[in-house]
Amino acid sequence: MLSDPWLQRWLPLAVTHAGDGPVLEIGCGHGDDTAVLAGAGLKVTAFDLSRAAVAVAKLRIPSASIECRDIRDPFPVAAGQVGLVVASLSLHYFGWEETVAVVQRVREVLRPDGLLLCRLNSTEDHHFGASGHPQIEPNFFLVDGEPKRFFDEADINKLFASGWRRLSLEHFVTRKYLKPKALWEVVLARDA
Repeated sequence: MLSDPWLQRWLPLAVTHAGDGPVLEIGCGHGDDTAVLAGAGLKVTAFDLSRAAVAVAKLRIPSASIECRDIRDPFPVAAGQVGLVVASLSLHYFGWEETVAVVQRVREVLRPDGLLLCRLNSTEDHHFGASGHPQIEPNFFLVDGEPKRFFDEADINKLFASGWRRLSLEHFVTRKYLKPKALWEVVLARDA
């Protein structure tokens, strides 16, 4: 994988919203974003489903609290206590209703005006499964045996319609992977 410094431009805002409280990172992988957050002096609590990825992340960022867990399990932080949640390409494995439920749980863990920085697969992400695979439901495909959701702007508006204030919504193509990956970068604040 190549460098993907997407989080750098959001760090001042992230630090302001996080304050002295914990930051929750959902789907930390090998800890690229975890390292950026911890390097900014934030108290990071992160998790990922992959045991191998968690082992690597723990070695890379010993100051962070990193666990192996499923996103559908209870979050490792108390409700209403988090000023910042980061979820980069980790909210796309579920049917629509379960995706809505996960986003609601993310909202519940945030303090009022807490920030969600997330990146979501785009329906234009044809290199990574947005076309040519069996469809489970609209914009949700079985890609090489794994369910993957892809979002268009209408999906994002619908997903974050209630309880959120959108600060930014931008479409990007990252070169982090061997092939270009199309994605949405979304920044939202929890309404009171």
